[in-house]
Amino acid sequence: MILNIGIIDADLMGRKKHRFPNLASMKISNYNKSIGNNVKLITSYNDDLTAYDDIYLSKVFTDTVVPDNILKLDNIHLGGTGFYFDKAPPLNEEIEHFMPDYHLYDDWIAIMSQTENKRKSVNAQFRWYTDYSIGFTTRGCFRKCPFCVNQKYDRVYKHSSLCEFYDPNLKKICLLDDNILGFKDWKSVFEELNSTGKPFQFKQGLDERLLTKEKCDILFNSKYDGDYTFAFDNIADYDLIERKLDLIRSLTDKRCRFFVLVGFDKGGRYDDDFWVQDIFDCVKRCELLFKYECLPYIMRFEKYKESPYFRLYNTLAAWTNQPSMCKKASLVEFGKISERCGQTSRTKYTKEFCNKYLEFEYYANMKFGEIDTIKQF
Repeated sequence: MILNIGIIDADLMGRKKHRFPNLASMKISNYNKSIGNNVKLITSYNDDLTAYDDIYLSKVFTDTVVPDNILKLDNIHLGGTGFYFDKAPPLNEEIEHFMPDYHLYDDWIAIMSQTENKRKSVNAQFRWYTDYSIGFTTRGCFRKCPFCVNQKYDRVYKHSSLCEFYDPNLKKICLLDDNILGFKDWKSVFEELNSTGKPFQFKQGLDERLLTKEKCDILFNSKYDGDYTFAFDNIADYDLIERKLDLIRSLTDKRCRFFVLVGFDKGGRYDDDFWVQDIFDCVKRCELLFKYECLPYIMRFEKYKESPYFRLYNTLAAWTNQPSMCKKASLVEFGKISERCGQTSRTKYTKEFCNKYLEFEYYANMKFGEIDTIKQF
């Protein structure tokens, strides 16, 4: 019996700027095609969803909105961290290890490429859908960070060989591994990746705290795709991160960026003292990264919206998360540039915080590459 299967990537429909394929959806799609079923990517909740025998709806982000009436359909199957956070049920084992359907989004891309912003090439906007083999070589992490969906794991373990998701016809490889540097056989993974001759990247970021000279030598001599991305989530790691930054800059001058988590307190202490300290912890981490000519990328935990300084958080993120701006302007200068574009509030909230906390003025004026920069390489 041939079934009509619908695939819904909820993040695709619920997030305006989301441009990354859903791996589970691609695996479910290709598996169903392999057994003869008809598969279609559903791109509107207004479609006749009763026409499908089964609909597989997945979302990654918890704040992606899905209409309640859709969730109540008899033919709907839900999955993903967006629904279950760290308790998401795994895919069927056979589907989990099935080659993804790299053509699932083709029709959607063809339609969107006619209407999207013409200032960007089609390839730039949809490169994750058209250029990359995507998958996991390892799963799990031992860190158990309370803000992370990987708390159920105690270790990093081998998930699949590269051949399960590698398509040699695609230009690049994107790995979604949770903590590849925490895997005991990490070197074999890099050897397998480098043997393809294709550029690759670990999109979730790398655990800089686990770097050694051997790991740096292999990592920085691989055919890496884009920036080397790490994380600096906790000010408590300041000294350790600085030692690893010293190691990095003794070996390479390649561009590195760090996710900088803000707005999160594992004890749930969201009072004014916390918000003030959190902002200072943020800019202190940025200062250290500037010193080693690494770019911060501020990640705002959703609780930040409850802060009396949430507009300052937005200003800080607008500044650091634009590399071209962050590298040439201080926060104060960024505010003045924004004013010329009609965005006066960015100057306002910085000034207000400086007036209230005078020591913040130093951080508001610090600049990338001008903080006793260490250039060892």
